[in-house]
Amino acid sequence: MDAVIQPKPDLTEVPLVELRSRLRSGEWSAREVTAAYLERIQTIDRGGPALNSVIEINPEALAIAEALDAERVAGHIRGRLHGVPILLKDNIDTGDKMQTTSGSLALAGAPAPRDAFLVRRLRQAGAVILGKTNLSEWANFRGRHSSSGWSSRGGQTHSPYALDRNPCGSSSGSAVAVAASLCAAAVGTETDGSIICPAHANGVVGVKPTVGLISRSGIVPISHSQDTAGPMARCVADAAALLGAMTGVDARDPATRHSRDRALRDYGRGLDAQALDGARLGVARAYFEVDAHTDKVMERALATLAQAGAELIDVKLPAEEKYGTSEVEVLFYEFKADLQRYLSGRTVPSGVRTLQDVIDFNRAHRDQVMPFFQQERMLRSVDKGPLSAAAYRKARATCLRWTRSEGIDAVVRKHRLQAIVAPGGGPAWLTDAVTGDHHDGAGCTSPAAVAGYPSVTVPAGYVFGLPVGLVFFGRAWQEPVLLSLAYAFEQVSRVRRPPQYRPSVDLSRPAWE
Repeated sequence: MDAVIQPKPDLTEVPLVELRSRLRSGEWSAREVTAAYLERIQTIDRGGPALNSVIEINPEALAIAEALDAERVAGHIRGRLHGVPILLKDNIDTGDKMQTTSGSLALAGAPAPRDAFLVRRLRQAGAVILGKTNLSEWANFRGRHSSSGWSSRGGQTHSPYALDRNPCGSSSGSAVAVAASLCAAAVGTETDGSIICPAHANGVVGVKPTVGLISRSGIVPISHSQDTAGPMARCVADAAALLGAMTGVDARDPATRHSRDRALRDYGRGLDAQALDGARLGVARAYFEVDAHTDKVMERALATLAQAGAELIDVKLPAEEKYGTSEVEVLFYEFKADLQRYLSGRTVPSGVRTLQDVIDFNRAHRDQVMPFFQQERMLRSVDKGPLSAAAYRKARATCLRWTRSEGIDAVVRKHRLQAIVAPGGGPAWLTDAVTGDHHDGAGCTSPAAVAGYPSVTVPAGYVFGLPVGLVFFGRAWQEPVLLSLAYAFEQVSRVRRPPQYRPSVDLSRPAWE
């Protein structure tokens, strides 16, 4: 009798929650699923439309999946992600055969000495670490005229909705890989906008948690005041599942101590499709004037919120002009100090140990590293003094005043809000290696990012087929509330659709939908 040939799993748009169920039932094995994702990466990311979102494949992925299958057969289930393939942004350490470079050739050539804390947590939950995703080099903290999604190690990542459009950044590869179903879900990182913007621009869900909910140890840093990792997924339930798998108190990141009694292991349990009914939501109206087409999408999103029972209250946050300069000052100071601390634990062939070493490496390898843009941000950062400097302390105090005590906290308290909503930004711009990003500054990421508070973006609609997202943000540790509100919006709006990998925007499509 001929052997029965099992069809390969079709993983297009398969939710993580459904994937987990099929693995549990035995319909699919972790090895089959991992092999199917690897085939999609080869076909879609490296061939076909050539999205260029995955910078490196884990050579041990199939072996890890086989071992997890054997554990399942033996009755040992590690956790809720047992056998689920996850991609990581290439600034997150893995102590395996893969590199961690932040997209920079300066860090290439040797793996990190150990897993980042969040990677340990994912392995403990049973995840298959499938590979690393491309990003804006140094998380977009190198030069002024950078092209988001470009790195000297990985090249340029492309939007799956229009290949000539930019994926935004810096978690470009994670967002694109999720949108194209190259993984069950992915992990990105954010300092200000680096999860929310690419998630919004690629039609996926992005969660920027409260700083301290997820450990930053083992992640190439910009700023200990604002940096955080977070999940990126095709739906809110999947993002919630991944978020819970990464939390935990880590002795190597003091900020996580504050999460001890606040972090959850299962953020999916509290998702409520009726969460909008009776919710009081602040509308950050100053951010809603993006462009004529995006504004239509956003007004429809507000109408959807109201129809679902939310009470919408126009609110006014402090203008970003009050703290924007101070935010940049904080980042310059902290990048120099935090990067040196990180590099002290790495040994790489280039020998870099300080920010000055990185600058010198970039100059020595100018043709490879700086063919399109320079390193102005690094040059400004290296000239900063210690974190004890009065200018640094003053800048940080200004940031906290206008985003926390007189910002989000004050607005939420005054209007008794569950959350504030705003656009994620406008549609993706044309990628331009010559002059860099053409981001118009639209979108609302800075208030929550500078405060260190949580935000969630969820697909809200399309402009000529390009995704735009709606952002929910609020006070510290309010992830369960924000996720539930975003989930309820997602359930009533149902706007997400998979990418078609068009070479450019189809102008025959509706201007907004």
